[in-house]
Order: sequence, then C-alpha cells, then structure tokens
Amino acid sequence: MSHIPDQVIATSAAMQLIAKLKEKHGDLMFHQSGGCCDGSSPMCYPRGEFLTGDNDVLIGTLGDTPFYISRSQFEYWKHTQLILDVVPGRGGMFSLENPEGVRFLIRSNVFSDIEIAALRATGRI
Repeated sequence: MSHIPDQVIATSAAMQLIAKLKEKHGDLMFHQSGGCCDGSSPMCYPRGEFLTGDNDVLIGTLGDTPFYISRSQFEYWKHTQLILDVVPGRGGMFSLENPEGVRFLIRSNVFSDIEIAALRATGRI
C-alpha cells in the first residue's frame, strides 16, 4: 500500500502559534470556508464555538486540533495538500490570531498521482 499523505499539515511557525492560542483559549479548531467576509482565510476558533455541519469535511488534525473545510472548497482542493502557515498581518475578523499581529495563511502542494491513488483507495477523496 502506498503512503497515505496528510491532507492538511502545518509549519512549525503555525504550530507555535496554535500552542500560544491554545494556552489563552483552550482547545481549538480550524475552518477553511472560502466565505465572503474573510475570503478564504483559515479561521481559528475555540473548539465548539463554530458549529460544523453536513457541508463541512474534517480533513485532518494538527496535533489535536481538528481542521475542517467546507465541502465546496474540499471538492475544489481535494487533490491538494493544505499547508497552514503564519505571516505578518491581521487575521480574519473572527479568528483568534487577529490580535497577535500575524495571520494564518494556506499554502498548497498538489498531490502526485500516487498520492491521489492512495487517498482514493481509502475513500478520502
């Protein structure tokens, strides 16, 4: 069986910010929507504050922090590994990193044909 790649990963800078936010706010979650107000910024919330539903897909966890994406965005990006990173600037209006002077950002890496086949074999795409 081929290696099954993670659909979402994070840079060390993103993991450090997650740890800092977790100390302040407790357990966290992410949602990548592609919505109107904050564009397609990954949004970080206290776990349970943002209610997910049938139109959201859990694509992985960063440590113990779940990362959801809207089904419509997942269909568009399912052949792509999402990489959570941090850059200077202001975060999304409702995202917890907003007052930190940095914001979460998604970078991406298109899966190889072998990785796509492995994900399909597991039913993840």
